[in-house]
Amino acid sequence: MHISSQFDSGNIRVIKADSPDNIVLGINKDNQSDFYQWFHFRLFGDVFETHNITISELAKSAYPGGWKDYDVLASYDRQTWFRVNSEFDGDNLTFSFTPEQSSIYFAYFIPYSYERHLDLVGDAQMSLRCEHRFLGETLDGRDMNLLVIGEEEPTKKKIWITARQHPGETMAEWCAEALIYRLLDEQDGLARQLLDEAVFYVVPNMNPDGSARGHLRTNAVGTNLNREWATPSAEKSPEVLYVLNTMAETGVDMYLDIHGDEALPYNFVAGSEGIPCYSERLAHLENTFKSALLLATPEFQDEFGYAKDEPGQANLTVASNAVGEKFDCLAYTLEMPFKDNKNLPDPVYGWSVQRCRQLGEDLLVAVRAVVSQLR
Repeated sequence: MHISSQFDSGNIRVIKADSPDNIVLGINKDNQSDFYQWFHFRLFGDVFETHNITISELAKSAYPGGWKDYDVLASYDRQTWFRVNSEFDGDNLTFSFTPEQSSIYFAYFIPYSYERHLDLVGDAQMSLRCEHRFLGETLDGRDMNLLVIGEEEPTKKKIWITARQHPGETMAEWCAEALIYRLLDEQDGLARQLLDEAVFYVVPNMNPDGSARGHLRTNAVGTNLNREWATPSAEKSPEVLYVLNTMAETGVDMYLDIHGDEALPYNFVAGSEGIPCYSERLAHLENTFKSALLLATPEFQDEFGYAKDEPGQANLTVASNAVGEKFDCLAYTLEMPFKDNKNLPDPVYGWSVQRCRQLGEDLLVAVRAVVSQLR
């Protein structure tokens, strides 16, 4: 029996593994940070022998409430991921598994590798509709990639989309990938209409260092990027600095920041009602976007989500608030579940890659509903 995590986004620590019946694991913290929740490891063991696995010390993890009603994801081929029934006692997550192949992968959510990210960027730039721009290097020396989709013209609306500020929220990049490919589909009428009116600036992975390191929430030096948008720095948060500088050059008429939420089993958006410049115009745009997305897909809902900020009380270090205030524009944070959509549960797969991707395509329906009203 062997347990390993020395691969892209791997994260696990073996505490005890003296027999398949008694495997105890821990999750490593993000570098220079106390955040931990993301895990990704491979088990090599005897076929058809039951393995009893405990992931321990979770009471002090980043979001202990995220483990309640959570089921581990598993895959033999790293393509198809399915859920394994799991139990949480307040500190330990336990599950039993009898493998049908000699090696199997387990993860907190379906991984999105750095290699796949590079493949996405390389493939997208082959389209005549897309230009790939290099924004700069991360602290680990990885590239920050921007995809510009559509012709840049002064009269067109500028729509910015960022994903995966928190690297463990891999559903964000799965969602962004499908959104990108729909925009690049020359046979898609909605995409053609949108690109007549707007140009899209998409950063599919805001945190490539944390993604490769197996972090939950921070970059290479333990910085939570989604608290850096007021005063980003080259020393702590160059990723945000590059994007904000480029936004200043292009302008922003709409901003969508894509995330995942560990605890809430729903898809929802968080608006910018607490920013100082919030107005009836922004409220109307928010409601129009939400109404269109509710009609586009039953995967979205507006009953459950985060508490709304009081007027003038928004945290302006958060991306959607900072960008909404700086550019007086429609700005939303989109959240997807790690668990499942409780309104449309799937006990085998839970919230899955296919559902992330479909939501990414459906987001463009809601963008279409507001694009002509942006300014």
